[in-house]
Amino acid sequence: MPHLENVVLCRESQVSTLQSLFGERHHFSFPSIFIYGHTASGKTYVTQNLLKALELPHVFVNCVECFTLRLLLEKILNKLSHLSSSEEGYSTEITCETFNDFVHLFKQVTKAESLKDQTVYIVLDKAEYLRDMEANLLPGFLRLQELTDRNVTVIFLSEIIWEKFRPDTGCFEPFVLYFPDYSIGHLQKILSHDRPPEYSPDFYAAYINILLGVFYTVCRDLKELRHLAVLNFPKYCEPVVKGEANERDTRKLWRNIEPHLKKAMQTVYLREVSSSQWEKLQKDDSDSGQLKGLSAYTHVELPYYSKFILIAAYLASYNPARTDKRFFLKHHGKIKKINFLKKHEKTSNHLLGPKPFPLDRLLAILYSIVDSRVAPTANIFSQITSLVTLQLLTLVGHDDQLEGPKYKCTVSLDFIRAVARTVNFDIIKYLYDFL
Repeated sequence: MPHLENVVLCRESQVSTLQSLFGERHHFSFPSIFIYGHTASGKTYVTQNLLKALELPHVFVNCVECFTLRLLLEKILNKLSHLSSSEEGYSTEITCETFNDFVHLFKQVTKAESLKDQTVYIVLDKAEYLRDMEANLLPGFLRLQELTDRNVTVIFLSEIIWEKFRPDTGCFEPFVLYFPDYSIGHLQKILSHDRPPEYSPDFYAAYINILLGVFYTVCRDLKELRHLAVLNFPKYCEPVVKGEANERDTRKLWRNIEPHLKKAMQTVYLREVSSSQWEKLQKDDSDSGQLKGLSAYTHVELPYYSKFILIAAYLASYNPARTDKRFFLKHHGKIKKINFLKKHEKTSNHLLGPKPFPLDRLLAILYSIVDSRVAPTANIFSQITSLVTLQLLTLVGHDDQLEGPKYKCTVSLDFIRAVARTVNFDIIKYLYDFL
């Protein structure tokens, strides 16, 4: 099929295998097919386009949307009912509670003339969610052809291997088909296929080659790469549009796009700004290399436990020591802020700047805020040293002090709020200035 070859790229082997399994419309197909591979490897796209191109009766269901047994079974039956009643122009909603009811209702629905003498395909995307449902569901779908005595094939699409699905009690084994990751050559071909019509194939291919050269080592997700290609292309062709360079002046085009691709590297998968906001950032020539609108934690990646240490250090720097009981001790009773205000404390602690705190206080606050989230078994002292090296904390005083080292937290409020969000910690509730 030449049309399908233009739509589905770099999956010729998988398409050929599926076509062989499907056979003719009236043939009995394989009872169940299990297709697996990493995200964005073309499983859903290939299956949908192949079934549409062959004009085979099929039902496509996403198991994330149908998170209960009843929702899943009713979705399948109602979609089949719409297929069978499309000629008459009417259909009724079907209700189904159990898999046993599903088998009987499925037999009734597939008696329709439009579904006779041909294979009906049920496609279950994100099939790994079936493992969290009733124990009889997966074995039932695997043997649906036998249970209903109908020409039906169930196709499972998943990101995990079949061995993770197989029940301990055993079950009917499906035909397993693997979709490997796209190679860099495949990605080049697929992304080049999205070329805007006003630019030459060589020009856009050179842009995709640069894009993959930057991002391929950190990101091989086709969806993400496609998004990045669309987002950064206007900046790449800007010198050509302005008449400052021609399409073959690759050096000048690379110098123009290089700093913007470096910025984009910091936001791969994050989606912290929308596409329109990113375009505004690209146009802001007065920006001195900072990423406006992006939270500060994208500039430095910290281990999970170090984030709590940094949060505890911030609280120790900006909260008076005698308020620790109010914030971190259970059953402290009601303490109003006005009761322990002094004249010199009427000024915001954030305006006065961070105050030094001893290591013991830092550890006490840390264990209080971590609570049951994570067992305090990490090497705390080495992580504190790392934070000092990163200049997120500052060591105060001399090494020969008998009472132990003191530290200051040097990060801003916006920075610590961004870090706290990544561990679902509401730091504002624990800051004295925001009472």
